[in-house]
Amino acid sequence: MLLQFFTALREAKVPVTLREFLTLLEALDRDLAEKRVDAFYLLARTALVKDERHLDRFDRVFGTVFQGLETVGAATEPSTIPEEWLRKLAEKYLTDDEKAELKALGWDKLFETLKQRLAEQKERHQGGSKWIGTGGTSPFGAYGYNPEGIRIGQDGNRNFRAVKVWDKREFRDLDDGVELGTRNMRVALRRLRRFARTGAAEELDLDGTIRETAAKGYLDVKLRPERRNAVKVLLFLDVGGSMDWHIGLAEELFSAARSEFKHVEHYYFHNCPYERVWKDNRRRHDETLPLLEVLRTYPADYRVVIVGDASMSPYEIATPGGSVEHWNDESGEVWLGRLLDRFPKAVWLNPVPAEHWGHTQSITMIRRILGGRMYPLNLEGIDAAMRELVR
Repeated sequence: MLLQFFTALREAKVPVTLREFLTLLEALDRDLAEKRVDAFYLLARTALVKDERHLDRFDRVFGTVFQGLETVGAATEPSTIPEEWLRKLAEKYLTDDEKAELKALGWDKLFETLKQRLAEQKERHQGGSKWIGTGGTSPFGAYGYNPEGIRIGQDGNRNFRAVKVWDKREFRDLDDGVELGTRNMRVALRRLRRFARTGAAEELDLDGTIRETAAKGYLDVKLRPERRNAVKVLLFLDVGGSMDWHIGLAEELFSAARSEFKHVEHYYFHNCPYERVWKDNRRRHDETLPLLEVLRTYPADYRVVIVGDASMSPYEIATPGGSVEHWNDESGEVWLGRLLDRFPKAVWLNPVPAEHWGHTQSITMIRRILGGRMYPLNLEGIDAAMRELVR
């Protein structure tokens, strides 16, 4: 398994060497991980990762190779039934007709009912239609089904029906080192160009050197500032949830933008921009920035590119408190309006194919707020978006 781990890291372009791998084996031989998977994770990361930019790739490979591993170097008891198997027994599977019979409570009724359940419920429930529990058709809990509910205690999405998630979720940063597919994106992004000579005079001015040398009769070397793209870009990137399906495409765009523009800043959000955004997904619960501070920091000549699938509950856009993860005093539409008022040159790039936009109410709402400036996240869409930003 360790050899498979080493190979998988190399395939994921984590620059790990044989010497580092042997160092890890030596550390394991001395039992520095104490046969604990969390200690092994930290030990392996310390031995094999030399640059923090590769931490996310390492985490993904580690999670894939060692999924379900509880100890290092010890066999699992054959009589032990995996917890995941037991959890799946609690899941409720309904036919399409049975799902159609279930009715959504609506926003106000949903929260009023949750308060009542929290006050009344005294024990665990499974498979029911009323209480907070697992399985069943209750709007509250995990591993069941309801057309509109609050997810509590479930690992990840299943039906994408929750309007609130009562769990701490971890998202990952996008990788700006992705190369595959970025070349064509960089070509498309180059429509957003306005060249100017900026910075220190450190580039040879050949014409000026020839002219001054001829005039003075001796070599007179002239320098000038380098010619750079003076356009400034703000990237707002949706992460987590249904955007997990589009990580590869979003990373290619992120990598291309970082390569193409000198002045580019990025911030993350989930589903819809609200009062706070963040720079690092590993610290997003502790180190966030008020969106108002971002609006005050950057001048209005910045171009804004928002990347997201715009696929969410309509409450997240239109209703105070509608955010799936926290209580927002003002709606997503209000915050998007503030963003667009500050930065009139703004577009939204959507990885969902354009032919499917009409089937999702939230996409229609976001398009209306953006004044129709939503474009598909493909080469034609990027090209059209850049044309819009240079108007």
